[in-house]
Amino acid sequence: MQKAEFLNNYQKFQLGVLPTEQQHPKTIGLAETVNDDVSKAIAILKDVDRDALALFRNKAEALENLRDQAQKVLKAGHRIFLCGCGATGRLSMLTEFLYREKYKNDQVISFMAGGDVALVHSLEGFEDYPELGARHLMQLGFTENDLLISTTEGGETPYVIGATEKAAAVSKHKPFFLYCNPDEVLTEKVARSKQVIDNEAIEKICLFVGPMALSGSTRMQASTVLQLALGCAIVETDRPVKELIDEFTTSFESMDFDLLADLIKKEHWIYSEKEYVMYMPRHYAITVFTDTTERSPTFSLPSFENNDYRGDRPSLCYILLPAANTPAEAWNQLLLHEPRPLDWAEIDKQTTTHYLQSFDFSKSSLESREERVGDTRQYLFEILCREDQLIMSLAGVEKQWSWSTQRSVFRHTLLKVLLNTHSTLLMGLLGRYQSNVMTWVRPTNGKLVDRATRYVEALLKEKGHSAEYLDIVDRIYQYQAELGPKECIVLKVVQSYTNP
Repeated sequence: MQKAEFLNNYQKFQLGVLPTEQQHPKTIGLAETVNDDVSKAIAILKDVDRDALALFRNKAEALENLRDQAQKVLKAGHRIFLCGCGATGRLSMLTEFLYREKYKNDQVISFMAGGDVALVHSLEGFEDYPELGARHLMQLGFTENDLLISTTEGGETPYVIGATEKAAAVSKHKPFFLYCNPDEVLTEKVARSKQVIDNEAIEKICLFVGPMALSGSTRMQASTVLQLALGCAIVETDRPVKELIDEFTTSFESMDFDLLADLIKKEHWIYSEKEYVMYMPRHYAITVFTDTTERSPTFSLPSFENNDYRGDRPSLCYILLPAANTPAEAWNQLLLHEPRPLDWAEIDKQTTTHYLQSFDFSKSSLESREERVGDTRQYLFEILCREDQLIMSLAGVEKQWSWSTQRSVFRHTLLKVLLNTHSTLLMGLLGRYQSNVMTWVRPTNGKLVDRATRYVEALLKEKGHSAEYLDIVDRIYQYQAELGPKECIVLKVVQSYTNP
């Protein structure tokens, strides 16, 4: 978002009052903890996930209604559209994947801000515009017989709101709007959210589970419960929702998260040696992509390189799908359907079919990646399922977990939680956040500019300094243009005040 546009609308993006944007009391000092004791940090994150699941269980009745409506639409031969942005867009795409895998039809259609390419390359700027969400929905062929289910962790994403309001005007089925902040906060502080919550033509389900383990990182607990909500409504429908949540929670508790410790330390060591990792998910590729893609905007890391549009630096990790012979096969294996790019070149060339097809995650990507990183060593991180075991293997470290569930939704979600834990603590070892605050956030849209501004305010307060909100915004835009690859905008702005 350009500076002038943000300044003209900045009140709309001031979201610090939302619980999902605030610091979790259990994870204060997380960055320092993981550097002292990785196992202790793992236990803290699992405890936060446990608390979120307990709160989620209280929403089972509302989710039964969602399931009833969704199943009526499917049984009538009509379609369900799933909309999200960022993490919720990717969980929407996962839900479509799992539905297609189980039921072998195309009645579920997912879409996210930026189009399918955003699964592997974040396009954060799209989320600020409700009209683009509405346009995307209609471009996919949404009709009066179809049902839209929208997910937004914060409950305030303009893109998702635009699609939801459009669906309410078009379809005879009320769209569902799922979110993770309390109604009273959203209606009082966020006008666009109040507009949705007060709209009787929209069904609302609040899945509030508290602050995130890493402040503002809604890819964690919020997206976990939203993923389970969609999975229990659309894919796993043989038992009451509350029983399914209990079943998942039992599986979650049976997983020994501490087995991650050696893998976290090993991947940290590799990056400390200025070397690289090639993730090779023989199974669960879409979930592995979700976690690794989201590392880039969350921690200001180079994103996956595109063969035709390469940046200056390789991404720390890349992904190889060993069963795919061509880029097209890799996309089809990843999605279980032909990709659906937006092709809105007039808005952003990264939405085009050509740009999407220029990402290569097939067998040939290993050779091109080796050319990219030169003589630097690259380690394979293999993730696979063998019988009833999940196996992760990296540079001589192999860990195994026994699955206690056969449900694909649960297995993918358990892997998601493991990978979220892994990557969050890995980034703590790499110094990509302080305490539990994302100091390396990349301000690519209105919400993230506000988030970076609030983090500057918080760190200045700790140092006994203060600054006006708009003056901080001005400095963010000023320094962002000249930011070096090893600098983070939040700390650079803080230093401009404390060491002028």
